[in-house]
Amino acid sequence: MDFDRVTNFLEKRLQGSLPGAGAHELMKPVKADGTNFSIKHPVSPRESGVLILFHESEGDIRFPLIQRPAYKGVHSGQMALPGGKKETEDGDLFDTALREAKEEIGVDHLQVEILGSLSKFYVMASNYEVLPVIGKVKSKSNFTPDNHEVESIINARLSHLVNPNYMKEKRILVRGEVEMICPYFDLEDKIIWGATAMILSELVVILQEYRERSL
Repeated sequence: MDFDRVTNFLEKRLQGSLPGAGAHELMKPVKADGTNFSIKHPVSPRESGVLILFHESEGDIRFPLIQRPAYKGVHSGQMALPGGKKETEDGDLFDTALREAKEEIGVDHLQVEILGSLSKFYVMASNYEVLPVIGKVKSKSNFTPDNHEVESIINARLSHLVNPNYMKEKRILVRGEVEMICPYFDLEDKIIWGATAMILSELVVILQEYRERSL
């Protein structure tokens, strides 16, 4: 996949209507017993932004994913896109995504060219409404994990993300009590599931359009 052709396609395509919920459903975990999984929160969702940042490395288009450290929250130890909640100093959620990426993986926001965003996504487990922002950097990036918020960083290959052979399924015990059947992306020997997989699923569906046009 050619870096310039893919990113130019995305910059134009993201201005149009997006697949949204239909694409998210493709990677949605479901309860193993067939019943619905639901969490009711007493407050409105908090706004947040995450960054899908494309760069070239080792002959492939890549993007960073972080592993959260072990903590008491619902996303303990999970793989995620760099990002977090909107703060008062953020002008919008694009600013949020860039600020959080700088804090978590050391990205110089001045070097990031924004291509657009995917559909907003509601994360039921943590009660966040997330805007996935897509950007690119021309030069190879050396990412530095924040000592408190990031356990490790992987550089996922976009070619693997869009390859059906890297889309798999397994049973996962959530919160030590709820067994879920979880579709996931197997990227750099890491399991990408849940909200992050559902967000990336929309990107995959959009890039299928690119691949079909390129045939």
